[in-house]
Order: sequence, then structure tokens, then C-alpha cells
Amino acid sequence: MGIRSWFGLSEPEAPEPVRPGPPTTEQLLEALQLIEQQARDGKVPGVVLSRLLRVTRIVRQTLPRLDNLGLGSSQGFSVMATVTDYLPVAIGNYLRLPRDWADTRPIAAGKSSVMLLVDQLDLLGTTMDKVYDAVNRADAEAIIIHGAFLEEKFGHASAGGVLGLGPDPVQVAPPPSTGTPSPSPLAPPE
Repeated sequence: MGIRSWFGLSEPEAPEPVRPGPPTTEQLLEALQLIEQQARDGKVPGVVLSRLLRVTRIVRQTLPRLDNLGLGSSQGFSVMATVTDYLPVAIGNYLRLPRDWADTRPIAAGKSSVMLLVDQLDLLGTTMDKVYDAVNRADAEAIIIHGAFLEEKFGHASAGGVLGLGPDPVQVAPPPSTGTPSPSPLAPPE
């Protein structure tokens, strides 16, 4: 019992611990390097390393543009989870097995551990390709929208366009052709 309780004051509450936020781009890039190094140090087969490097390359291309997807997007989460969970677990599970056993013994659907890992990495690669497409689609759509605006404002590029800096030129339509010459409005009447 402290002096605060004598005066009817409650004990000060401990501050709530600060929860870590999502990983930063730099942290994700470091995690990618760590996964690649772990695979190289574990001497994974070339078929595994090539697929792993495909996934990490796509993720590296995606990370700088991830903000285009919006805060808390499912695609953004997929990228983060791929780097912080899916890749490390897949590679780690494989590396814990003896090489000769992992590469030769069928364990599921007639496939060895290495073939299952290749399938998992292919799936992650395809998924990251789709995320990368989604990230870039926003900018591609902006180009299309801007092009439509410019066409509406200035005309079609193939027709020469009009800058609209001065009054529109008056275009006189040629008279319709009827096969017989029509008299000139300035000619004297017959």
C-alpha cells in the first residue's frame, strides 16, 4: 500500500507496450537477402535456387510500388507474407531434411520433397507475378485515362489534333454533288 492509496489515488497504469508495425521496405529487402543466402549456404539444387530467385526478383520489383495498392490491401499482405513467412518456411523445411532423402524419396502424390518445394515456389512466383501486374495496372490505367482526356481536348493524334490555342478554324463544307453544275449564287439570273 503506497501513499497514493492513502489519498484515494490509483496506481499509475503502465503504458501499453508499443506494437511493432508492418515491416518496412528495407526490412523486407534484408529478409529477401537472408532467404537467398540461406538457400545458397544450404546448397539447394539449381532447380530450387532458380525458382527462389525468380520469386525474390519479382518481389524486389514490386516493393517500391506497393503503395499503389492502397493501405492494407490483400496483395500487399501477400507480398509481405511471402517474404516474412512463406519463403522462409518453405526453404527452411526443405533444408532441415537430409539432401539424399529429400531429393529422392516420394513423400506425397509420388513427389519428393524437392519436387514439392519446386511446386510451392512456382505457385509463389505465379502469385507474385499477378501482384506485380496489379501494382502496375494503376499507372497503366492512368496513361489510358490521360490519353482519353488529351484526345477529347485536342483531337485524335492521327488526324493532326488541334492545340486549341486560338479560335477554331471555320471549315466550309463543299456543296453536295448532284452531277449537274449548280449556278453560282453570284451569277446573274438567267
